[in-house]
Formats: sequence, C-alpha cells, structure tokens
Amino acid sequence: MRENLILEFAIFALIGVGFLVRKLNIVSEQGQKSITNLVVDVILPCNIIKAFLTADVDQIRDDGLWVLGISLVFHFFCIVYGRLLFRKPPESERNCLRFASLCSNAGFMGNPVAEGLYGLTGLALANVYLIPMRTMMWSTGIAIFSGSHDWKGTVKKVLTHPCIIAVELGVLGMLLRVELPELIMKPVSYFSSCNTAMSMLIIGMILARIEPKQFMDKTVLLFTVHRLVILPVLVFAACSLLPVSTTARNICVILAAMPVAANTSILADKYDANPIYATKLVVVSTLLSIPTTALWSFFLMR
Repeated sequence: MRENLILEFAIFALIGVGFLVRKLNIVSEQGQKSITNLVVDVILPCNIIKAFLTADVDQIRDDGLWVLGISLVFHFFCIVYGRLLFRKPPESERNCLRFASLCSNAGFMGNPVAEGLYGLTGLALANVYLIPMRTMMWSTGIAIFSGSHDWKGTVKKVLTHPCIIAVELGVLGMLLRVELPELIMKPVSYFSSCNTAMSMLIIGMILARIEPKQFMDKTVLLFTVHRLVILPVLVFAACSLLPVSTTARNICVILAAMPVAANTSILADKYDANPIYATKLVVVSTLLSIPTTALWSFFLMR
C-alpha cells in the first residue's frame, strides 16, 4: 500500500511539473511536439527493449498469449461498442467518440503505471497488450475518420512504427536469450529510465490546455465514465471468468482504464472531423483519469 501511495504521488508530481512548464511557456507548443516525438521514437522503444530483455521470461511466456488474446477481443468489442452506443451525436462527434472508444492513451500513461505496479515484467506485458490497439489505430481508426481502408498503408505504418519494431526485437531477443553488450545496454537503460518522467510531463502539458468550460459538455463527461470506469469493469469481469493470472488480469484492466489517445485530436484535425470536440475528449478524460487510475491501482493491488 505504501509503495502505491508513493507511486501515485510521484505521478501527480510529474504531471504537475508538466502542467507548470507549459503554462509558464518554459516549453512551447512546438517544444511539446518535439518532446512527444522524442518519447515515441526513442525513449519508449528503449524502454520496451529493456523490458523484454530483463523481465521475468517465464511469466511473460505464460501470461503473454493471454494478454494478447484478451486485448484482441477487447478492442474488437470496442469497435462494436462504439458503433452501438454513440449513434445519436452528429457525425463529426460520433466519429471522435468511436475512435476514442477504440484507442486509449495506454502507451504514454499505461506503460509507466504498469511498470510502477509490476516492474519490467508488467511493462513487457503492457506492450504485448498494446499490439492489437496500435494495429487497429492505424487501420480501423483511420477508416473511422477518413471512410477509407488503405490496408497497404496500414501494414506499412504498423510494421515501421518504432514501438512495434521495439516489441519485435524485444520478443526475439527474449526468446533467443540475447544479452546485449554493456556498451549498448547502458545507453538503452539510460533512455529507458526517462520514460515515466517524460511521459507524465507530456500528460501535464496536455492538461495545461484545458479550459473550465470544456467540462460542461454532457456527452464528453458521459463518454469519460464509459472510458475510465465501464470498459475496465467489463474487462475485470471477463478476466475473472478466465484462468488467467492476477498479473495478466490486472495489466489488462489498468490499461483498459486509460484515457483517450492524444492521436484523437491529431487525426480529427487532419480529417476535419471536429478537432475541438476531440480535444475535449482527450483533456477531460486525461484529467479525470488521474484519480480513477489511482483508485483502480489500489483496487487491483489490495
């Protein structure tokens, strides 16, 4: 319990620093984008590789297929869930809601939480969980906004995504019991250790954009309840009926409880699909995810 309190306090503190540096314009909007690219393209891949090469191989082998299967079923369910539940809003809002149902911020926010709760084993399992979501983000997710299915482009995006490449290399290295020389592993470890701090700083910077009036949108608040509470409850209930380990179950639940992916705003802007509404979904769900993530962590680790 004490360790969880320390973890949550540290996350709050890092998010607070990110909020302040953006509000005070210590980091500009362009600087924030550059930091985000640095995390996605360099720091997070190093974090993933280190997790697979140094985590508990036996546990990943035993739990990995369960986590992958649960994630695959869950994200297919989210496609149907979004289509059935959000039929009444205008088309531009409906597309944002459907994309946000499918794609969460589990990479940025979920990875540090999984690592904090279960160490490098939790981080490795979290990245196994993320494979279906990242694949669907660049296939079904793009189709939601654009109305087209560019499968060739999707395959290219998925296979060349730095995090997917890192998972492939990490899994291969783990299975072959590869031990990287210290000359390579040291820099990888140094970059890896930056992941939690940098990811939480970015979350804080996103929150710095929020305006009080953004909380007044009823559909945004209702969706946030679905994203942060109802979906993880469904995952917890389903996992409780399966012969999965506590670790595998908890990783799936905590990642299902993550807020809306920041890419929702980016893609909505690219396809002229109400980026203002998409940003509301991102910032409101991210802000409210801070207490709900803490509550989920306490519940799962009790």
